[in-house]
Amino acid sequence: MSPIDATDRRIVGATQAGLPFVPRPYHAVAEGLGLDPEEVMARLRRMLEAGIVRRIGAVPNHYALGWTANGMSVWDVDEGALPGLGPKVGALPFVSHCYRRPRRPPLWPYNLFAMVHGRDSGEVDAKVGEIAALLGSSARAHDVLVSTRILKKTGLRLARQEGAPA
Repeated sequence: MSPIDATDRRIVGATQAGLPFVPRPYHAVAEGLGLDPEEVMARLRRMLEAGIVRRIGAVPNHYALGWTANGMSVWDVDEGALPGLGPKVGALPFVSHCYRRPRRPPLWPYNLFAMVHGRDSGEVDAKVGEIAALLGSSARAHDVLVSTRILKKTGLRLARQEGAPA
């Protein structure tokens, strides 16, 4: 992994709470830091390619967008079928994120998680039904953990280095 320098740290620090909601956000960041916009974009691109920054993307507040029924569907999927089926579930247009997690038997048999959003619980249930149909007999059981509030919506946060200004 490539090291980051003081300018990279300033860029990450200026963007870690989100990009400005303006037509040219990287230009606004560059102006605030006294840098050239092309340099800001090139440095962020390099950090993405090096894996220092995993992704740059929108983090929507689903509640503010009217998607007030949200549930993490959890699935007990046959291990052999999971590599083929997991990406298909993740590609569904109504699944915002999908990932594999270890089981914790005997209380937690689930190894596939897929977040589903809807305008009401009926819509979420219908979408979970679509996932069930896609998984077929490879899914032995499932449940839906209903969201009651947003828990955490943050991106990269750099730790403050000793001696650095607060």
